[in-house]
Amino acid sequence: MKEVRREKSSLFVSTVSIFAALTTISDVIWESPFPYSGVWLSWIFIMEPITGILLTPYASFLSTLLGVMVGHSLRYIDIYEFAFTLGAPLGAMISSLLFRGKWKPALAYYLLLLGVYSLTPISWSLPIYGMWDVYLAFACLLMAILIIVRKAEAWKLGSYRSFYVSALCAFIGLEADVLFRIFLLVPCQTYRIFYGWKITDLQVIWATGAVETPIKAGLAALVSAIIIPSIMKSLKNSSFIQIGY
Repeated sequence: MKEVRREKSSLFVSTVSIFAALTTISDVIWESPFPYSGVWLSWIFIMEPITGILLTPYASFLSTLLGVMVGHSLRYIDIYEFAFTLGAPLGAMISSLLFRGKWKPALAYYLLLLGVYSLTPISWSLPIYGMWDVYLAFACLLMAILIIVRKAEAWKLGSYRSFYVSALCAFIGLEADVLFRIFLLVPCQTYRIFYGWKITDLQVIWATGAVETPIKAGLAALVSAIIIPSIMKSLKNSSFIQIGY
């Protein structure tokens, strides 16, 4: 029994280490065809949902957290980026939870952060279209919840092969990451405390993010939908998947 536990522990550590290393690599690659908008300076947005879907909520959170902390240390900008990048492990965890049919924590997360944002006076001065992708993700979450509640078994069985389930979980998880960054920036007023921005500066950033961020989230969702079903199918009988899934 002890040997089995030790083997599982070793597999867990090695799995988290591998995905943390892959996350670190994606986090230090900054070269991108997209202009800078303040969200996802690196290619972390590709690796984040893949980690979330393949690993359990706890393992995906831990490996992504380790990866972005190391990655940000290697490509240091400022100390504030370490706070904003905490959205990455949260986004990976949301993707992981939803992929496994655990929708209640994801719904509570979205309701809480969207509620706080909507009650923050400064948010009333920002263009509503600046967060259209977050609102779309929330609508997708509600749709996913409806499917899970009515056809839970079909959702679980479809997890191994469904293009749409993988894309949906990736998109919702990435936008959960965005929502956390928005929570820090606006309700927590770090736009003023950290950067000394004015409302007009924030409005410009909102307009830019409304174009670039959804493109990145859509690209990551597409990549996840293409590769994850094949990976899950090839690993479903392995010991890895017992830890990861």
